[in-house]
Amino acid sequence: MKEIVGIRFKKVGKIYYFSPNGIKFNAGESAIVETIRGIECGEVVLENRELSDDAVTSPLKPVIRKADSNDLRVVEKNKIREQEARKICAEKIKAHDLKMNLVDVECTFDNNKLLFYFTAETRIDFRELVKDLAAVFRTRIELRQIGVRDEAKVLGGLGICGREFCCKAHMGDFNPVSIKMAKEQGLSLNPTKISGTCGRLMCCLKNEQPAYEALLKITPKIGAVVVTPDGDKGKVIDANLITGKLRVKTEKSEVPVTLGRDEVKLLKDAEIKLNKEELRALKSLEDK
Repeated sequence: MKEIVGIRFKKVGKIYYFSPNGIKFNAGESAIVETIRGIECGEVVLENRELSDDAVTSPLKPVIRKADSNDLRVVEKNKIREQEARKICAEKIKAHDLKMNLVDVECTFDNNKLLFYFTAETRIDFRELVKDLAAVFRTRIELRQIGVRDEAKVLGGLGICGREFCCKAHMGDFNPVSIKMAKEQGLSLNPTKISGTCGRLMCCLKNEQPAYEALLKITPKIGAVVVTPDGDKGKVIDANLITGKLRVKTEKSEVPVTLGRDEVKLLKDAEIKLNKEELRALKSLEDK
């Protein structure tokens, strides 16, 4: 077992584990730590606790100290510097006529590095841009190209449900989302119906998948062979996983009957198969 504290560096970002180094932390406090980017100030979201060795990547870096009022003033100054850097970088991008969209700017706590996040449709030669920025800010400059999902997480917005993007509101990290999930949830494989504002598959497909997997275990799928309460054999031509209602076409009638999943006896279940052509056409929606 190892004692850890969980620290986050963005409002809704990934939680990183550090050794508390003998310091007792409460959730909401700030801590100064060393990361691969340099010295950073983060918010404690998981108080001191013990985790098994398997749940922790060793060795853990120790917390340097609790952040005091002076440290918090540095953080506020860095935020002002980030705003200035963003304005200057946007001007430099325009001056160099680069086809890139500046999304975010971060300044490390120790002012040792400025990170600029951008999106672009193609590879960008930004070497001259880096030289210009380094000359202005006199510090290490790093430009990182991010995906459209990361851009949506930074900028935020409202989804088709009318609520704030999941990635902005509560998701610390992205989980893989697949076309198979949309198919299993009975959704139309129309890109406009299953993709979010970012143009990729909606994250809520992943969030809801466990519920649908549980329902698929107890609900005959389309194409399944069942026996109705009257003893007639039939095939399921439509299934609503949420309500449990099935439309069954029996051998004795051309008119389908509507039955509950608990009213039929399953003889042979079917499989949910993906059309290869559809999968190929929609594969880009899975990209990050």
